[in-house]
Amino acid sequence: MPQTKTKRRTTTPPKPKTAPPSKLWVPALMFSLLFLGVLVIVTNYFGLLIGGENNAFLLIGIAYVTGGFIVATMLR
Repeated sequence: MPQTKTKRRTTTPPKPKTAPPSKLWVPALMFSLLFLGVLVIVTNYFGLLIGGENNAFLLIGIAYVTGGFIVATMLR
């Protein structure tokens, strides 16, 4: 007949550490970059920027929007 094992102690896992909330500049920078990027893209589309429609302005707008998405990953 097999012997019963002794009582095993169950360990509780440690509580996960919660990250502190984001600083105020993180969402402000995120929304500013997103808004500025969309503004540059739209004004380039309508030809309102100096020099008319230019692909360089489109790339700058996309870079601003990408920067906004990157900063959004820092948001908690």
